Amino acid sequence: MNKPQKFGLSAALISPFHSDGTVDLARLVTHAQHVLANGCDSLTLFGTTGEGFSIGLQDRALMLGAIAGSGIPLSEKVYAGVSATTIADAVGQASCALDLGAKGLLLAPPFYFKGVDDEGLYAWFSRVIEALGGSARGIILYHIPGQTAVPLSVALVDRLKQAFPQVIAGVKDSSGDWSSTQAFLQAHGELAILVGDERQLARGMQNGAEGSICGLANFVPGILRSLIHQGQDDARIVSLVELILQYPLLAAIKVLAGHQHKDHAYDTIRPPLSGLSGQQRIALTDAFDSIMTA
Repeated sequence: MNKPQKFGLSAALISPFHSDGTVDLARLVTHAQHVLANGCDSLTLFGTTGEGFSIGLQDRALMLGAIAGSGIPLSEKVYAGVSATTIADAVGQASCALDLGAKGLLLAPPFYFKGVDDEGLYAWFSRVIEALGGSARGIILYHIPGQTAVPLSVALVDRLKQAFPQVIAGVKDSSGDWSSTQAFLQAHGELAILVGDERQLARGMQNGAEGSICGLANFVPGILRSLIHQGQDDARIVSLVELILQYPLLAAIKVLAGHQHKDHAYDTIRPPLSGLSGQQRIALTDAFDSIMTA
């Protein structure tokens, strides 16, 4: 397929919840508008950072509807994560987003069975894409073996790209392994190769990556944008990643997003995950402030 303009920076958007676990649509919209106004080119809902694995179809539709209703054009600014084990569930999640107008999908592999070979994965992805029919578009394959334990090989990506050249748009590599990112860049430079681990982002951009879908974009989109679009590296990026890795990752990202809004209600996380303690929250935000003012 013809390569579009640079993908740029997409926030792996957090999903705000009320204390009872229901979706907080008002804070979702506020945060979405905030990150777009401060450096993000797009939003990716329902990814790992967005707790997509804990969000059902009804909530997905409500969240996408709220984003669209706020004036953010889904067809230009929004990707939707798909994380499912069955073909039917993956198609359901994908159709929900595409039918509402989303620009594309971040499609993870089925993650329950381990040791699955490329033939099985090719069949699974193919059937999902075929079931979507003419609505299939903008699919970014999600390589995140640390969570799924189901890696995507260079050969598998090549086969899917050849079979669906107008549909497969890129690969998000969240392995944190530079050799993996390098292999995708060398083999699939015509696709948008996106770096999920911000510590590898500068190196990735220097070697042909098109940008990132990442969690740090929830609270420091400006410095990430400068790196992606102007090549301005910033040592604080690595320091921030190392900081949040000292805590439960998703809970830490939500705390720092809320810190930007001066609103602890953003901290709420859905089971089975747990939030940070008050002491952890203070230590994290104090360390964050120290890094940002150094």
